[in-house]
Parts: sequence; C-alpha cells; structure tokens
Amino acid sequence: MELTEAQYERIAPVLPVQRGTVRLSNLQVLNAILYVAEHGCKWRGLPERFGNWHTVYMRMNRWSKNGVLDRVFTQLQRERIVRIKVEAVSLDSTIVKVHPDGTGALKKRGPRPSDAPAPAGPPSFIWLPRMPARP
Repeated sequence: MELTEAQYERIAPVLPVQRGTVRLSNLQVLNAILYVAEHGCKWRGLPERFGNWHTVYMRMNRWSKNGVLDRVFTQLQRERIVRIKVEAVSLDSTIVKVHPDGTGALKKRGPRPSDAPAPAGPPSFIWLPRMPARP
C-alpha cells in the first residue's frame, strides 16, 4: 500500500509545505506511515528504503499533534485512494505501576532486624566444637 506521485498530488494540499533542505519528502513519509499501519511493525523495523525511521517517526508525531494526519486520512478516504481508518489503542501492563499496598503486599512495620545496630560486648553466639561419634 504505497501512494504514487499522481495520488500524492491529489492530497498534497492538506500537507504542510516543506521548507529548507529536508531529507525525506512528504510522499516518502506518508508511504512509511502507511507501511507501518499495514504491517504493524515497530518503527525501528521500517525498511531502509523509507529513510531513517527516527526522522519518519518524529514527523509523524508532529503531524499527529497538529491534526495533519487526521486531515490526510480523511482526504485519502474522500479521494478513494485508501479505504482504511487508522485507530489504535494500546495498553501495556508493564507501564502501569501499582503501589505495593494496592497489590496486597504486606506493609512494612518499623525497622528490620538487620537495620538495628549490633550491641557492644561479646558475641551472642558460641561455637561448640563437637567430635563425630565413632562407628
């Protein structure tokens, strides 16, 4: 699922104008975003033909925050170029931190015995050497 130059020209007005020297054109970035959406790969897994994955990700993130991606996908559907609607919700349980009290863990009550200072004086244990019994 890649856009051609002719398809890109039909949606180009909704994209921001590129200024200065840029390494990746808006068409390349759009094709990379569509590739990730279609294949569900990680950004780091983006093939090299799309350019640097970090550059693509940063531009996609900026477009997402500015509402450009919503306009692009609306225009893609309006022009009947792409018939998808990208919606994603992700929740990873490894990032949801729960306080130990919320997990049913026992509460700490005062200092641990190992934290108490050792009393001065003779040791509290005695070594008693024993001879093994003879058979």
